[in-house]
Amino acid sequence: QKMPPSLPATINIREPRWDQSTFQGRAKHFFMVTDPRNLLLSGATLEEARRVVEDYRAGRVPPGLTEDQLWRAKYIYDSAFHPDTGEKMLLVGRMSAQVPMNMTITGCMLTFYRTTPAVLFWQWVNQSFNAIVNYTNRSGDAPITPSQLGTAYVSATTGAVVTALGLKSLTKHLPAIIGRYVPFAAVAAANCINIPLMRQRELKLGIPVTDENGNRLGESTAAAQKAIFQVVVSRIGMAAPAMAIPPVIMNALEKRAFLKRYPYLNAPLQVGLVGLCLVFATPLCCALFPQKSSMSVSRLEPEVQARIREKDPHLETVYFNKGL
Repeated sequence: QKMPPSLPATINIREPRWDQSTFQGRAKHFFMVTDPRNLLLSGATLEEARRVVEDYRAGRVPPGLTEDQLWRAKYIYDSAFHPDTGEKMLLVGRMSAQVPMNMTITGCMLTFYRTTPAVLFWQWVNQSFNAIVNYTNRSGDAPITPSQLGTAYVSATTGAVVTALGLKSLTKHLPAIIGRYVPFAAVAAANCINIPLMRQRELKLGIPVTDENGNRLGESTAAAQKAIFQVVVSRIGMAAPAMAIPPVIMNALEKRAFLKRYPYLNAPLQVGLVGLCLVFATPLCCALFPQKSSMSVSRLEPEVQARIREKDPHLETVYFNKGL
């Protein structure tokens, strides 16, 4: 029996497995990245994946390793270790925790929206979770200082709570179904505050822009604005189905005798419906825009354009990592 030929050491595992210029390729990639089953992997499995990836990058290919095993190790490694620092990430902040965590928090926000203390509590829990995710997945190039983290956290929480309570008082005289959409409006408002604040350093100093071969050409604040706008849109998109579809279903169910007889099923039902939406919405909305985003040189700030024109007068497009 012949040993299978060993893998060539030329597979680029720094890039995703699927073509990222197509929506389908990005969606497949994010379905792997956000797979909640990654949370159940043992420390030993994570270390094993890390060893395979680091060995392979160093040009050491273990005999009998298949391409599928290599990619599986890469996705396990990426799910738990920070891409820039290589340190193990907080469990709650990992992309694979997005669905179970958001499902619980969103389900509770949609269930307990009638009293002010409940609104305050769940909006606060949600923004605390967001702060942990943003901190865990921050870009390694621009570390966030604790004071920036604190400012963004307090501002987003305040924004969410003010929006929620303001809208809650406005919807008193409107049909019940409209009251159910208050949590979504609050979350959308908080995202518009939270993400730009978390990434304020990028808005001030710019983010690195490169040519298509990854050569760094300078920093651009125009690119940072586009990157942050895309992230805000995909985050609101992620929350939309989970916060828009269950209220309609629950509103219909609450009029039936079944839920009147078993009111304690309200929260589990909401959480389940939200989870169903999120399992698809999270990876699909992450995939809306390419991770490696691009813009034409003519849309950059004049001084950055001038610097790029000096280096390469014919360059038309620059690329940058938009973050998550």
